[in-house]
Amino acid sequence: MPRSPRIAPVALGLVLAVGACSAAVGVNGTPGAAGVHDPYFPKLGNGGYDATHYTLTLDVDGHRLTGTADITAKATQDLSAFNLDLKGLTVDGVTVDGQKARFERAGHELTVRPHEELRKGSTFRTVVRYSGRPVTITDPDGSEEGWLPTKDGALALGEPTGSMAWFPGNNHPSDKASYDIHVTVPKGLKAVSNGELTKERTAGGRTTFDWHVPQPMASYLAMLAIGKFETKAYRTPDGLPVYTAVDPVEAAASAKVLARIPDVMAWESKTFGPYPFSSTGAVIDQKGDAGYALETQNRPVFPGTPPLSTLVHEMAHEWYGDSVTPESWRDMWLNEGFATYAEWLWAEQHGGDSAQKTFDRYYAKDGANAIWAFPPAVPPGAAHISAPPVYERGAMVLHKIRETVGDAKFFELLKSWPAAHRYGNADTSDFTGYVEKQNPGRDLQPVWDDWLYGKGKPDHP
Repeated sequence: MPRSPRIAPVALGLVLAVGACSAAVGVNGTPGAAGVHDPYFPKLGNGGYDATHYTLTLDVDGHRLTGTADITAKATQDLSAFNLDLKGLTVDGVTVDGQKARFERAGHELTVRPHEELRKGSTFRTVVRYSGRPVTITDPDGSEEGWLPTKDGALALGEPTGSMAWFPGNNHPSDKASYDIHVTVPKGLKAVSNGELTKERTAGGRTTFDWHVPQPMASYLAMLAIGKFETKAYRTPDGLPVYTAVDPVEAAASAKVLARIPDVMAWESKTFGPYPFSSTGAVIDQKGDAGYALETQNRPVFPGTPPLSTLVHEMAHEWYGDSVTPESWRDMWLNEGFATYAEWLWAEQHGGDSAQKTFDRYYAKDGANAIWAFPPAVPPGAAHISAPPVYERGAMVLHKIRETVGDAKFFELLKSWPAAHRYGNADTSDFTGYVEKQNPGRDLQPVWDDWLYGKGKPDHP
């Protein structure tokens, strides 16, 4: 796949020199941290501010991107400098509150030094102009994300690190913001992103698509799909807007499963509580364009036509992962365990195996099986956050909670947990504490000790 050309040391020095001359010195505050010390990705995210809104204006021609990121943020300390995450691409200029700012590049860190100190509690706007060929990022587990060139366009995916390949930001799940995403592409192509399509216009042989995301979104959930998609917009019987985009190669095969979106949304809203976002849908690209489905906010992305169970899984993430987002990448089981258990419940209530039977099938696997490799709450490293214990054993934790508290309290939990943390973040201790508070008198410690944190296969199912 095409890669961004490397900047030679001399050229990089010139970029730094230009950045260093772009504003006057005279700031005496404290720099924000370069990274939020995530247990698996310690250099991702940045300290000293809270991003509240991104306006991304992107022009894509082939695999060259010209972009402007207008970021509104609130300072959480007195700031003399702050960082943004941006991998590859060339920064052409930075302003803070309308004044030119000095900037420096080191790895994926873009350090911005505003002309004047930013006071704690103040709201400020940073505008970054950038351009180049976005890079494809290979994750520790070998999967690819960031900017993925396709046969007729590109697919930009962000879990866990990839959004920094196509826009600068505070690239960590703990900092969520609203978005406006404006994308211009050659006429004949579609540009699909998160939220609602508010405007589409064509001029001079190019078409611009304006997308609005009103609810908070973590940067890893931001998505951009460019291609010759067949699109469809309609509303569910409950009035929820649905927007789907399908590669023509997959159009016939995907029609049946996409027609189930209203059914899936109705069942999940009944099971998990009111849908947290203002629209839904799906993007189906060709097989091979990405090696995995992904729960991008509002409309999940699928590499080819998914089975119904996968649609159920990814849609469940809108509650568990997108609305209630993990505090750090260690807490991935709170996403994947819930979404996997959603598959079990769907089967149980639609003529398939009971959740108990599915649990028993997994428990029957011998102790050397991959699902027992590590506790779901403590993946051993970044390469393991999407491994089987996070998914299947994570779902088994939920089944053990159900067994302990009973169906009435468990199904109440499926609604009250995402309601209590709607649009926020949570970690594993938040969850265990919440379950215990909602179920006084129930001994949940064996569930935590044996299933959530215990090493190896538990002795008893």
